Amino acid sequence: MPHASAQLDTDAIAAWLTANLPGFRGPVTAEKFPSGQSNPTFRLETSGGTYVLRRKPPGTLLKSAHAVDREFRVQKALAQTDVPVARMHVLCEDDRVIGSAFYVMEEVHGRNFDDPRLPGVDRAMRSRIYDEMNRVLAAIHRVDIDAAGLGDFGASGNYYRRQIDRWSRQYRASETEEILDMEALMGWLDANAPEDDGRRALVHGDYRIDNLLFAPDGPECLAVIDWELSTIGHPFADLAAMIMQWRLPAGAEARGLAGADREALGLPSDEAFVEAYCRRMGIAAIDNFGFYLAFSFFRMGAILQGVKKRALDGSASDPKRGLRLGAYVPQFAAYGLDAAQNA
Repeated sequence: MPHASAQLDTDAIAAWLTANLPGFRGPVTAEKFPSGQSNPTFRLETSGGTYVLRRKPPGTLLKSAHAVDREFRVQKALAQTDVPVARMHVLCEDDRVIGSAFYVMEEVHGRNFDDPRLPGVDRAMRSRIYDEMNRVLAAIHRVDIDAAGLGDFGASGNYYRRQIDRWSRQYRASETEEILDMEALMGWLDANAPEDDGRRALVHGDYRIDNLLFAPDGPECLAVIDWELSTIGHPFADLAAMIMQWRLPAGAEARGLAGADREALGLPSDEAFVEAYCRRMGIAAIDNFGFYLAFSFFRMGAILQGVKKRALDGSASDPKRGLRLGAYVPQFAAYGLDAAQNA
């Protein structure tokens, strides 16, 4: 559930939405969702119903980070596709309104799971939810990006080369101490980036169970959320990022499945999930999966380093949790090196 927050000027929001959102009726009260370390997210209660607002955080930001305009654009473009997304209402890029850009969308009333073991869900339903996750991931990667108006949503050329360079720069910009495993991992990825294989698809960038909303009483995915890292890139990056997440400690903090008895829980093995994805995508198999896994650990380590830096600078959405997450960076680097050595 959200909680009250003073991070939003509700009078300014009400005035702007009255002028820019047909049918809007104030006044506005706002509660901040506790989850999410990047773009603060609020539920807006109004006399005409509820909305969800996402904004850039206050303070000095890394270049290209917190791109709420891209989040809005991609979700609006996906409204007529097989990818479930919330309905986008309006985007404000005028920093003068509340101090940073924001957008407003419908509130989707669905189940959200922060523990991939799905406690409280029966075994058969767990299996169906994971199969639905697989289906939706393939649907994202099958989007006709030109027909959706997203052909220019990401640069052309070798996705992994660009991403390694980008996240290395982001990591350096937020570095707070030397981590030898991260240095070694960045060196290995730089030397082992694969040649461009021509695959070009929409990628979510942070596809995992806590970024999906499911029907209250069924396995259907109602909306994929948190599109901040989406771009046009290589589809295997999303798939490997899911497998990466499952290698982490089980529970709601690290949100992994390490040590969980997946068979007893009704959850697929890594291999079964990849095989189901390949069937849906019409491909035989994925070679060199260790590289994609190593890259995923590196990128998430760089992201968490940014979270830590914002927490130290006082601009994080939840500074205490930001510092806890930032403490995982050495672990992600070590996992990435292990994946690289077994690639």
